[in-house]
This record gives sequence, C-alpha cells and structure tokens, in this order.
Amino acid sequence: MRRVVERKIMWGDLDALGIVFYPRYYEWADACSHLFFESLNLRMDELWDERKLAFGLVETSCQYNSPGRYLESIEIITEIERLNPKTVEFKHTIVRAAGHSVMLTVREKRICMDVSDPLNIRAMDIPSDLYDILNDAIAAGSYDHDKRTGRQP
Repeated sequence: MRRVVERKIMWGDLDALGIVFYPRYYEWADACSHLFFESLNLRMDELWDERKLAFGLVETSCQYNSPGRYLESIEIITEIERLNPKTVEFKHTIVRAAGHSVMLTVREKRICMDVSDPLNIRAMDIPSDLYDILNDAIAAGSYDHDKRTGRQP
C-alpha cells in the first residue's frame, strides 16, 4: 500500500535561505509513518496503551535532490520498503505535486519495542497479527490519499 499525503510548504517550514529547513522533512516523514499505521487501524497510542508496544526509530536517512520552496504543493508518498521480524522500514518519497519530480527520499527503520517497563524498553518481534497486517499492506499496492495544507504533517 502506498499512502499519499498532500500538503503545501508554508513560511514556517523555511530556513534563512528560503528553502525547506531539513528537519521539517524528518518531521513530515515521522507524521506520515504514524498516518500510515493509522490507515491500517494501528494507532500508536492504542498499541502503547493496550498492548504495551511501540515502533521506535532506530535509523533514518535522507537523499536530497532539489529544495522545496514557499507555497509549493507537494505529495509525500509513504510505503513499506522492508518488513523483518523486529523491524519495519518505510520509504517516504517527497515529490512536487506539479510534474511529480522527486525532491527527496527519506527512509526510516522502526523497531518493535516492548514498553511495558519504561525503565527496561527492549526490542521484540512484531506480533504475528500486526506483522500480517503490515505484510498485507506491502502486497496491496494501492493508494490512500489524504489532502492537507498547513503544518500537518
């Protein structure tokens, strides 16, 4: 499954050079991962409260191709790139809405964590029911669109 979030680059997203301040891309990618989980009816807050598990970041990277500028409309295309027993790896491709040229690609690796004891958080295998949902999302390959403007994600 590929989930697409549309947004507009706003003044607060920019640095002194008038281009998107790079931490914003990581902020948007993180938000889109949460929205991806939510689109599968896997809300992070409920997983934490009801199952005492979370998907924490263990690795991120970004490959920049071209800068984003004020009032540009963009699409953030999120998909699962890899699924392993303990980790799920997301790929977020950020493209210009006009022409779909790739601006950058953010990759995130998230590990399933047992958070039942906050002083002893540890990695755990992704529970089989969640693994199946995530694996089905890989196989689905369809688009789920979410139009947004402003600061979220």
